Amino acid sequence: MQSSSKQSRYFWLASILVFFAIIRRELNYLPELFISSDFLFLGHSYDWWEDGVLTTVYLLIIALLTYSWRYLWAALKEVDVSLYIIVAVLALIQYMGENAIVLPYAFGGLVEELAETAIYGIALIYLWQFKLVDFENQLANTQRFELEI
Repeated sequence: MQSSSKQSRYFWLASILVFFAIIRRELNYLPELFISSDFLFLGHSYDWWEDGVLTTVYLLIIALLTYSWRYLWAALKEVDVSLYIIVAVLALIQYMGENAIVLPYAFGGLVEELAETAIYGIALIYLWQFKLVDFENQLANTQRFELEI
């Protein structure tokens, strides 16, 4: 599955970095298990290094998505509106569960995790069914989107 445009390469690189950032957020407890609280490297704590690396990754994601904005916009327009609505409702339910809004605290944690799992499942299924070559062919044929070679 090779892409023929620079914009698409940068878009997919940004997508991989977003995946990395999400996984890092979900596994935020791991450093506390493996790295001592008094860890220092070149005179800076682990938290300082982690913040620096994550900030760099976030800025890189923004730069890559900004560069490939036409490709991003074309990909976002291809998604059915109902999928956006479902994910937004699940995100709202996840937020309510996490902050025990309307839901009891013990039950809210379960609701939060189930909503997150559903969102990740939707993303995985969507990406699994996404055909990059078909998308780029359709994009090149139906829109005034010039692929840079």
